[in-house]
Amino acid sequence: MELPAVSLKTILLVHWLLTIWGCIVFQGAYAWANFTILALGVWATAQRDSVDAISMFLGGLATTIFLDIVHISIFYPQSSLTDTGRFSAGMAILSLLLKPFSCCLVYHMYRERGGELPLHTGFLGASQEHSAYQRIDSPEVPADPFAGQEGKGHGPQSY
Repeated sequence: MELPAVSLKTILLVHWLLTIWGCIVFQGAYAWANFTILALGVWATAQRDSVDAISMFLGGLATTIFLDIVHISIFYPQSSLTDTGRFSAGMAILSLLLKPFSCCLVYHMYRERGGELPLHTGFLGASQEHSAYQRIDSPEVPADPFAGQEGKGHGPQSY
């Protein structure tokens, strides 16, 4: 199945707007969780070649699906809900409904950046070294950072 080409900036803008509107009724932990993940999304946008940034944003989006379900179900106002309150709750619920689709789009971006399934690399294992990867926006082959530094206290032999 071919996913539509959606910019990471568009995903961030939509979730930022829905989070702002959702914070009218749901404050505190809802706001902290969602704005923290949006900050990771800004990092993933700024670091276009970083697998770590996009993977943390993807993991955060998946986590906030669960957190939003819990938060909305516990703190949904039962009485005297105004029109503004209904709108705010509706936007928080819409954000929650869009997050699985956003996760699919972000996962596609993660794979484009060279990310692999956690099943193959060990999710809780050591982080992979990504310095030898070629940048997305650079056609050149990356240089060896330890070339010509043997015996100078640099590189893997310097323990």
